[in-house]
Amino acid sequence: MNQQARTMQGAVRRGGAAGGRRAVLVASALLWMVGLGAAGSVWGQSADFAPLHGRWQRNDGGYILEVRAVDASGKIDAAYLNPQPVNVARAEATKDASILKVFVELRAPNYPGSTYMLAYDPKQDQLRGSYFQAVQRQTFPVVFVRMK
Repeated sequence: MNQQARTMQGAVRRGGAAGGRRAVLVASALLWMVGLGAAGSVWGQSADFAPLHGRWQRNDGGYILEVRAVDASGKIDAAYLNPQPVNVARAEATKDASILKVFVELRAPNYPGSTYMLAYDPKQDQLRGSYFQAVQRQTFPVVFVRMK
């Protein structure tokens, strides 16, 4: 055994079981803190995206976008109704300077990749943007108003 190995072996012996327990406790505490951070970003609301939360109705019909939660990474827990639920394949929020943006992709019969690209208008409390209707391959301007 070389000198470095003997030195390390002696250090382990001197720390004994208490040193091992300390290391386990420190590692456990770090994992717990990282887990809390991850849980907050997955289940918690991000204050940056708080204005997006709620039920929004398109002003040209009964289409409803419900933003249930937005985590810190921008992932949105959303529902889309027309009037029955339509599968939301992906929903994301981003912040570009002071503008909150929303992207929603729908995947269902008659919605094979239809998308909304919206921006939040804080003065009007509206989501404004465009809707790409994948079946017709056309894009339409849309406005969603917050349901009271």
